[in-house]
Amino acid sequence: MTPDRFEALAEAYGGDVARWPEVEREAAAEVMASRPAWTRDVLARAADLDALLDTFERPHGSAGLAARIAAGAPRPRPRRWADWLLPAGMGVGLAAACAAGVVAGAQFHASPSTPAASDADALVTAVSDDDFSLYLDEDA
Repeated sequence: MTPDRFEALAEAYGGDVARWPEVEREAAAEVMASRPAWTRDVLARAADLDALLDTFERPHGSAGLAARIAAGAPRPRPRRWADWLLPAGMGVGLAAACAAGVVAGAQFHASPSTPAASDADALVTAVSDDDFSLYLDEDA
């Protein structure tokens, strides 16, 4: 642990090493053993700040403050039958879109107007270059 890290931990967690993160304590003990005078000064400064912070007393609100805050809070709306209408309408719309997709898919997947005599004819029909003639340039 570097001296800067030791000072940062002392400033953040105070002069009592027992309040430091457990993973940092062993490294802190090594620094304290190698530089006892310096670490004692750093921990003493942090302990002084701890003592000053411990003297701080939280301000207390007046007795009626909580009652006034609760009285000024908005009241919950009563639940109405229309509150469920928007989510239900969204669900109905989603179901209708799904049904339309199924119908459209079934229509596009319908058999061709001229049935093929065999599987080979169907393959030739599906892969014929008549379909691709619009996309191919004959000069290429």
